Amino acid sequence: MRTLEISHRTRYEYSEPVTLGEHRLMFRPRDSHDLRLLRTGLTIEPAAAVRWIHDAFGNSIAIATFTGSTAALELNSTICLEHFALPLELPPIEEYALKLPFAYLAEEAPDLARYVERHYPDPNAIVSGWTKQFMESEEGGPETFATLTRMCKGIQESLTYAMRFEPGTQPPAVTLESGTGTCRDYALLMMEGARALGLAARFVTGYLYDPALDNAAGGDARPAFPHAWMEAYLPGAGWVEFDPTNGIVGTERLIRVAVGRDPEQAMPIKGTFTGAADVTTKATVDVQVRTLTAAPAESASAAPPATPAVDPSKT
Repeated sequence: MRTLEISHRTRYEYSEPVTLGEHRLMFRPRDSHDLRLLRTGLTIEPAAAVRWIHDAFGNSIAIATFTGSTAALELNSTICLEHFALPLELPPIEEYALKLPFAYLAEEAPDLARYVERHYPDPNAIVSGWTKQFMESEEGGPETFATLTRMCKGIQESLTYAMRFEPGTQPPAVTLESGTGTCRDYALLMMEGARALGLAARFVTGYLYDPALDNAAGGDARPAFPHAWMEAYLPGAGWVEFDPTNGIVGTERLIRVAVGRDPEQAMPIKGTFTGAADVTTKATVDVQVRTLTAAPAESASAAPPATPAVDPSKT
């Protein structure tokens, strides 16, 4: 178990005053058996009226509305939580789901159907064909967990991580063709790869604890960014986390904040502004994830940063 403090500051500066539209903020995780919130804080400048809702996935959403015009918007979120490691080296998958392909049981299939459904075009079956390299020939069929683990590590090893500051996420076929992507692109590629195998998959946004970036753990306290990964639903084990950016599976280093069927449903910050046609925006993102109590040493190399997942759209 780790006790972590996450500080997330995002600042937008506009070349001239603008009128801010509604902003949806996903900063607050949900309490669960592997995550316990100790305290949270949210400050917004200029002042905003904030109301809280749960969306269709049960995520906690702060909706901020503004009055007047401004030349800058700053959002500061602070979270303190306890995060528990889960032993997912060999998840207890139901016997019928140990090998591919398999069908979800009738009582779960209707709820998982939209997570299994492919969401993006796959020209020339490029994504479907790409998944075959991870399905090793084994008696009775490829092992489900081993196939997903190979896919997770294969993305990390074969693609080149590249930060991209444009809003949105690349279609999976584009990520494969270009050979590059961000953490959100990697997560979406693996989601569609898992769906091509008939598995339910969903997108996760949150933070990655990296000891190499934590001054308290002997690092140099360099800033991090919001992070993204995916989960696959494996009967018996439930939603299992795969982070293809770092090639890791189910770890206490991943701090889940929100989930969705598609990346657009799990944006940490999503909002609009109205201004002159030539107004420009400068965005600054600073995330710090650090331990507050001693934790067992963990061998880890510095993970690549994730693209700031912001969508400062203009209307």
